[in-house]
Amino acid sequence: MPELDPILLSRIQFAFTITFHIIFPSFTIGLAAWLATLEGISLATGNPVYRRLFDFWLKVFAVAFGMGVVSGIVMAFQFGTNWSELARRSGPIQGPLLGYEAFTAFLLEATFLGVVLFGRVRVPRWAYFAACCMLALGTTFSAFWIMANNTWMQVPLGAELIDGRYVPTDWALILGSWVAWVRFPHMLLGAYLTTAFCIAATGAWYLLRHIHRQEAGLMLTMALGLAAVLVPLQIAFGHLNGEYTAKYQASKFTAIEGRWQTEQPARLILFAIADPDNERNLFEIAVPYLGSFVDTGTFTSAEPGIVTVPADLRPPLWIPFFTFRIMVGMGVLMLTIAWGGLLLGRRGWDRAPRWFLWGTFLSFPTGFVAVLTGWFTAEVGRQPWVVFGLLKTADAVTPSLDTSAAITSLFAFVSVYALIFSAGTLYIYRLLKQGPDAASPPVHAGITAQRPLAVPGGAPGTVHGKPTLDGE
Repeated sequence: MPELDPILLSRIQFAFTITFHIIFPSFTIGLAAWLATLEGISLATGNPVYRRLFDFWLKVFAVAFGMGVVSGIVMAFQFGTNWSELARRSGPIQGPLLGYEAFTAFLLEATFLGVVLFGRVRVPRWAYFAACCMLALGTTFSAFWIMANNTWMQVPLGAELIDGRYVPTDWALILGSWVAWVRFPHMLLGAYLTTAFCIAATGAWYLLRHIHRQEAGLMLTMALGLAAVLVPLQIAFGHLNGEYTAKYQASKFTAIEGRWQTEQPARLILFAIADPDNERNLFEIAVPYLGSFVDTGTFTSAEPGIVTVPADLRPPLWIPFFTFRIMVGMGVLMLTIAWGGLLLGRRGWDRAPRWFLWGTFLSFPTGFVAVLTGWFTAEVGRQPWVVFGLLKTADAVTPSLDTSAAITSLFAFVSVYALIFSAGTLYIYRLLKQGPDAASPPVHAGITAQRPLAVPGGAPGTVHGKPTLDGE
């Protein structure tokens, strides 16, 4: 049996851990914004249904946020254990970017999450709402710094090689390039849509079970209404991402397109099985002219083929080809459900067809699948480079890493993640199954938000006939 390659094992380990990790930020980034929205509407209207929804989704957020933190910690350790050459050569750029994420975003999230979880009865309502907004801002900052770091690895601008290390020469270009500012909104919108379809699916599930009807209708209306606006915007940013890929990453772009030869006009290949040995496709299904139109907006443009990229610089062709199409398919499905919901919801959700409610309920993974396949397209399509055009993946691994150490760490991560995240996912499922509380106690100045307690000698919610006040 041939010895396993530690480089391949390290890549599998990093892919495994980041796949698990990205599930939770892609959910909690949008969920933090949803909580801030609910608290703001509750503050403005006084409608108790928004408070009930807030209290319910806050529990889910706390669990998902905790699992995201735990899964994210190991990312930094892997740079030292498995990818020390990457850390050494690109540390002057990646170190500050990841440090800013910890010192700004994570501290902001951790600080105000404490207020949101435990400060409801201890601060004024306007201050509590402000804490919710700061929590949402912290999750957004976190996404920005991570995307800034990954964008530099995709398109390494604003740096130069000095003594074997890549040193920043223009931080404004690193943080403010148009590539960074089409990739960051694309990720942010993906997170919002992931959350929106989880919320919509939960509302549909409750209506199918004939429970929590008021909360379910509100979740469906708000989530699908938001998705109906954001999906077209996401498609527009997706096209802009395609433009930067065509300009800076020809190997990834041609792999996604799947055409071996340069064509003018170019076909849009819907399905194919790549045959790299013979530089051709098998079982190909294509639409004439549409490839040029999708790429440039005209029906006459020439589009490069895979053969224009040297064979040793091509990524694994089938992964970016298919993951890109799965991502696009999820977007089309989300758009169909969101716009269909706008039409069907006008008559009232109690009259919505059960087939649509089932379809909406079963759509809850669409956002996660779209985010994951988008990341697979970006990361696998970048190969064989870890910093595109500057540092190959094979040169970034720790030189002293051996196969036994790589296998041991991979096995440990798989085992621990399977245990922790199975338990966490089960707990979230139970929270969702239970649903919002029947009623949330009102919050008034100076009166606690605890549930009324029946005590001898007084009405419920009193102590010896007197309302329970803070500090008593």
